[in-house]
Amino acid sequence: MATIDESDEGKLVITTTGETIGRVVDVDKTTAHVEPDPGLTDKLAAELGWGDADEDTYRVDSTVVDTITDDELRLEEHH
Repeated sequence: MATIDESDEGKLVITTTGETIGRVVDVDKTTAHVEPDPGLTDKLAAELGWGDADEDTYRVDSTVVDTITDDELRLEEHH
């Protein structure tokens, strides 16, 4: 688990398979609010528990983030 903070705003959110699912637009404590990538498929959104990919932003809790780099938040593999 990585620690999300305000310095992560603007970073891409990447799945374990390297797919970009969105960009962090806001951080609230340990939760990133992610604007979905326009190319995000409904199937991938459903796998993430996001339901319909037409929402403005989705929540990504730090408990599902594996690593954070200068440019991205990479999610953990979920089972």
